[in-house]
Amino acid sequence: MREFKKSSKLDNVLYDVRGPVVDEAARLEKEGQRILKLNIGNPAPFGFRTPDEVIQDMRHQLPECEGYSDSRGLFSARKAIMQYAQLKHIPNVDMDGIYTGNGVSELIQLCMQALLDNGDEILIPAPDYPLWTACATLAGGTPVHYICDEQSDWFPDLADMESKITPRTKALVIINPNNPTGALYPREVLEQIVELARRHDLMIFSDEIYDRLVMDGLEHISIASLAPDLPCVTFSGLSKSHMIAGYRIGWMIFSGNMSCAKDFLLGINMLSNMRLCSNVPAQSIVQTALGGHQSVNNYIVPGGRIYEQREYIYNALNSIDGITAVKPKAAFYIFPKIDVKKFNITNDEQFALDLLHQKKILITRGGGFNWGEPDHFRIVYLPRIEVLSEAMRDLEEFLSTYRQ
Repeated sequence: MREFKKSSKLDNVLYDVRGPVVDEAARLEKEGQRILKLNIGNPAPFGFRTPDEVIQDMRHQLPECEGYSDSRGLFSARKAIMQYAQLKHIPNVDMDGIYTGNGVSELIQLCMQALLDNGDEILIPAPDYPLWTACATLAGGTPVHYICDEQSDWFPDLADMESKITPRTKALVIINPNNPTGALYPREVLEQIVELARRHDLMIFSDEIYDRLVMDGLEHISIASLAPDLPCVTFSGLSKSHMIAGYRIGWMIFSGNMSCAKDFLLGINMLSNMRLCSNVPAQSIVQTALGGHQSVNNYIVPGGRIYEQREYIYNALNSIDGITAVKPKAAFYIFPKIDVKKFNITNDEQFALDLLHQKKILITRGGGFNWGEPDHFRIVYLPRIEVLSEAMRDLEEFLSTYRQ
């Protein structure tokens, strides 16, 4: 019988957040070994709970959620998202320009399919959240990675970004707050990105799923609020801010000057209709979640879990010989740098596997975020400090003798 191989469209696609190293961790778990999973931003296993009010409201509304909704989403959900957009000063937003999705992931894929023809280019940060690169590739586009500069708090290198624009470049992507680095872009950086997009007639896609997980008294600014004359798509959701990653509810907001993107919007509408609608029970609690007290605020101030775990992991990593890390300002990730000469590291996947086998700690290699060198890895600092402390002791012990 003929052999059925995977599509060649997947040849340049990776998603190491759940990739070969994770598969090896699953094999070890089947053997009965316990693995500390610092590889994925999944709050629930680490004791972060969904607000009671959200769960109660979903239970109350569940009998009314048995049918399909409008393909864009429930009126109540989109109205709440529109009001949230107004609070973020995003201009020219109406109900028809808001789409709910089964997480932001589905909506990223939908946008890339609607926008990119074979050979079209899109600027994506390095390091990136790998779904952006994967979805652009699967849509037939060519991801072009601009560098985020570790020496400048992981802000985008604007000169590098502009140097990579060609006549085939259609759009640019920013991830702010950033995954995997935890960076938060200030207004002046965002204004420079907007000016660059303006000069080159580019659409802006802004992934802002962590916009409510900002620390140190800093403010998140939506880039769309600075670009009323440009076509912008802003992505956000409840998975991280309300600790309901499994509910799968995200959204995208079209704003600014969409008159130049009418045909693109027709494509978005077609693809949205084809998947019928997003998860209706999860849509039903958007209004509740976005209104009233935001319990996440308790986590991101001194004394709060995410804040204190950020403080601990930053100091602990920088105290290990051969590791340095920039302090995250948002989200719950840190992207430390390894001294590859000291440890003779040439393959970051092998490094991740060796750490997994020896210390049962699962991390994601830097290459999994389309970072070009084998000198970084990402840690999710959602576990409590006593668990992180044990992990850092194990990491320090591992590195004390490690040579690849």
